[in-house]
Amino acid sequence: MIHHIIQTIAFQVFFLLIYDVFLKKETFFNWNRFYLLATALISLVLPLVKIARFENVVPENYIIRLPAVILGQTEANIKAEEINETILPSSFTFLELTFYFGVGVVMLLFIYKFSKLVRLIHSNPKEYKDQFIIVKLLNSSASFSFFKYIFLGEILNKDEKEIILKHEEIHVKQWHSLDLMCFELLRVLFWFNPLIYIYQNRITELHEFIADAEAAKIEGKSTYYQNLLTQVFDTKKISFINPFFNQSLIKKRIVMLQKSKSKQVYLFKYALLIPLICGMLVYTSCEKGDGKTLNDEANIEILISDLQSKLETRDGFSDSEREAVKNLISAMMKKDKVWSEGIPNNGSDVMLDNVQVPFAVVEHVPVFPSCEGLESNVEKKACMSKGIQELVAKNFNTKLADSLGLKGRQRINVVFVINKKGEVEGVRSRAPHPALETEAIRVIKTLPKMIPGEQKGKKVNVPYSLPIVFQVKE
Repeated sequence: MIHHIIQTIAFQVFFLLIYDVFLKKETFFNWNRFYLLATALISLVLPLVKIARFENVVPENYIIRLPAVILGQTEANIKAEEINETILPSSFTFLELTFYFGVGVVMLLFIYKFSKLVRLIHSNPKEYKDQFIIVKLLNSSASFSFFKYIFLGEILNKDEKEIILKHEEIHVKQWHSLDLMCFELLRVLFWFNPLIYIYQNRITELHEFIADAEAAKIEGKSTYYQNLLTQVFDTKKISFINPFFNQSLIKKRIVMLQKSKSKQVYLFKYALLIPLICGMLVYTSCEKGDGKTLNDEANIEILISDLQSKLETRDGFSDSEREAVKNLISAMMKKDKVWSEGIPNNGSDVMLDNVQVPFAVVEHVPVFPSCEGLESNVEKKACMSKGIQELVAKNFNTKLADSLGLKGRQRINVVFVINKKGEVEGVRSRAPHPALETEAIRVIKTLPKMIPGEQKGKKVNVPYSLPIVFQVKE
């Protein structure tokens, strides 16, 4: 959840930068309106989109994922593949409580503001005109609109009312209040995200520019300027209404009215959205669940090793094409400093001394001490999984969760490497409690020395991922 929110905010920053730098000053008001609405929603959806074609650029098993070790099981029908990846404590965390508290406060504020509008509608006389309802605000000079309701202060003179009415009718006809309500609901759910408030501010400005441009066509710009400059009316401080007079927007509205219509050629600026969204899709699709991206050095090395291995066996390559790909691999390997001295410049022989090789690629997988007589990688993998499960089940202190006060199903994710000497190294873990992480690391470090994996006759490092799951008795 936190990772999704961070991605959403990052995407919104990019979208708003493009709007403020390239689009805001143009007179393509309807295009800009669509841009703001679309990008606000796209930024929420993009982190959830995973395109398989992008995701499969890297082999899925770049880390060997062993079957889960299930301890203290109280339900016989629990299967490892049914266990969720996300660890959820039995009670709300401080962050969750803060989030829900904030949602509650903002929702109450929304209800309060909405109730003020309802009271204005019911406590003032109304006049029905076509598809609009004009609410006459007694002893007031305020003017604003909300969906089909247009609020006009009775203190305004006849000419002012006519100009304001034409302006507010445009808000009603183009459903500007619907835009504002969408952002108001986003403010309730994402009250902690300042960019939602910026989005709402931008769309409010844009609504006024649209209504001014249309109203000025009817009244004439000079008359319209005069009304904007000489009148400052009271405005209700409600974020989801369209006020006619807003002191902070008066100058911007006049400046925009004076601007010449933007040339059609400038519409190409909206094309900037295409490569930006494509880049975001590549990022979200290629990203792995633990938050690490493909730019991690270890993952790049694994990718290169996998590519080299497939190149040697893939049919359909001509000699020149195979040589070109090898040279590309050579350049990538040199950049990441995984080449040893004395390697030919043509990249014809890749050294694997520092490369971590996935199980799907390595020719000879690491072998557990009791599995030495087996032939195939599949048999050796199954035998190793069984050996690791038995060792973890025997040595893991499951009573630790009881002493920590944890309840329900607990999941610990462990990552480690069987190095070129057959020893365990680089053990890392993630769990609901630091003590569980420490215990998992301790147990994995008790694994016996193994026969290391081999690739093209050379010893290589092989990374592993092991989930440990157990049910705490309640």
